[in-house]
Amino acid sequence: MRIYLQGILLILFLASCAVKPPREKGEFRNADLVELIKLDSTLKLDIRYATANNFTGAPVYEEAKAYLQRPAAEAVVKADSVLGTMGYGLLIFDGYRPWSVTKLFWDITPEKEKIFVANPREGSRHNRGCAVDLSLYYLSSGKEVEMPSAYDAALESAYADYQGGTKEERENRDLLIQVMTRFGFQVYEYEWWHFDYKDWQSYRILNIPFSEINADAK
Repeated sequence: MRIYLQGILLILFLASCAVKPPREKGEFRNADLVELIKLDSTLKLDIRYATANNFTGAPVYEEAKAYLQRPAAEAVVKADSVLGTMGYGLLIFDGYRPWSVTKLFWDITPEKEKIFVANPREGSRHNRGCAVDLSLYYLSSGKEVEMPSAYDAALESAYADYQGGTKEERENRDLLIQVMTRFGFQVYEYEWWHFDYKDWQSYRILNIPFSEINADAK
């Protein structure tokens, strides 16, 4: 069954690659995607989309890497530095996402759950290199911090203002939101782990595979 599902996913992915991203008018900054861990080695990666451990059930990234536009990446590093004084580090799930992957997510997501994925007609802040999915981990043990829901959970407990779960889980989530907001990010109301950088409108929707990102950014 898994092989069958992966085959269907591959067909849908190839179809999404054949479709071009929306054309945008206006002036945009030049893309300057940088690899996060090259700026801060204490950032911990858990790039689920490079594995089968994600909601699609198959890898959709060719490499387990995370990129952001430089100002957003530098803001993440500042947030990580502050959290480090409290005994935490940032656990990175995702950063820049090629538009074709956003198109794939939209196509395979049931209608009732589409609030959890971006509409490819408008593009995603991930496509602009100005959104990051992340959580916290304990520097002392490397263990992921408990949150009200798991990453990528299409549940009410994923909402940024969810009042269920334990007090500790809510406090962990609220700390993450507080620190990220301090450095220019805004949490997405339906996903506690998703943060948009303040200047996302300044960048164009991109559909560059990881392998083609400028070697200088690596």
